[in-house]
Amino acid sequence: MWLLVVHNISLPPAQFGGTGVIDLFLNRLDHAAHPYYASLRGLRVSSHFFLRRDGELVQFVPCDRRAWHAGVSQWLGRSGCNDFSIGVELEGTDELPYADVQYDELARLTREIKTRYPIRDIAGHSDIAPGRKTDPGPCFDWNRYRSLLAEG
Repeated sequence: MWLLVVHNISLPPAQFGGTGVIDLFLNRLDHAAHPYYASLRGLRVSSHFFLRRDGELVQFVPCDRRAWHAGVSQWLGRSGCNDFSIGVELEGTDELPYADVQYDELARLTREIKTRYPIRDIAGHSDIAPGRKTDPGPCFDWNRYRSLLAEG
């Protein structure tokens, strides 16, 4: 079973366009560069994709390799979602709407991934780690995303 997991991230929190997220996923984050970064010391995470607010897509991990984006997680009774999922991080926060281009690019990417991998479900990080994670948050428009997928 393959699962696509939608996340959000911004580093520093609620600041967009910098190198913080990329540096985090490449394990080269300067923990002295911002006070918040000290809380991330020792954290080793990765994602398959990072989708910036301007629509730029960055890939970190090939889709057929495990990325460390889900943490303690479960989907349909199966734990360890990193083992069977593809993670897409949207540059954003739970509190702000996502950019139009992010929805368009996420739908395009999802369609492309689905041509190569047997994606059966799409979920938010909050769905696979309820009570622990809240992303992509209440500002993510699932209906809009599903509509764009259907149009494609």
